Amino acid sequence: MATQYLPVSVIALWLTLALSALSISRAAVGDIATQSFFNGILSTAADSCAGKTFYTYSDFINAANAFSAFGTTGTSDDQKREIAAFFANVAHETGSLCYIEEIDKSDSYCDSTNTQYPCVSGKQYYGRGPLQLTWNYNYGAAGDYLGSDLLNNPETVAQDDLISWKTALWFWNVNTGSVGTTCHAAITSGQGFGETIRIINGGVECDGKSPSSVQDRVSLYTNYCSQLGVDPGSNPSC
Repeated sequence: MATQYLPVSVIALWLTLALSALSISRAAVGDIATQSFFNGILSTAADSCAGKTFYTYSDFINAANAFSAFGTTGTSDDQKREIAAFFANVAHETGSLCYIEEIDKSDSYCDSTNTQYPCVSGKQYYGRGPLQLTWNYNYGAAGDYLGSDLLNNPETVAQDDLISWKTALWFWNVNTGSVGTTCHAAITSGQGFGETIRIINGGVECDGKSPSSVQDRVSLYTNYCSQLGVDPGSNPSC
């Protein structure tokens, strides 16, 4: 019996349909983190908050699009949990997008033992931006990745909204820190929201060190999961 082959046109149609289905399953970040969702977080900040006019939805979306795996990895539930997890940590760190800079600026957060990104005289590396980027080595590494000299100009994170969001997304998607994994990998691989807390501030908050801070993050996460129509998954706390 002779072998029969499908016409090229049929194969091309199947490929088109398959690619279309793939694009449908990989929703854009803005389809999950909508303007309404973003505004709901921002609306809880007082009108006097510096972040009220600094943090914008459009710059968040532009920054998120620079990290193609963010909010698009795994199943629809995985994607929603990642968005909820990211904004839960952001809301905790900034008082629901109220603060651009850390309130207590007495600590310069200079690790003088770090020779790759040595502290610049007169500069302070306290928390700035949506995830409160801290320490000279994080400013240096984020700056290298983003093509912006943040080691010499850390104040940029509190002055440029797009860079500010990008530093937060760099920390979330790229930085492995002392834990050896990223927040993105932790939440999309099923390790749970608790692991993102450990990556961000586990040394200060996890293992019973600051239960109220952990509970605030978890409460925000479960609230945002509810808004996005997804269950929080396993291991919500650290």
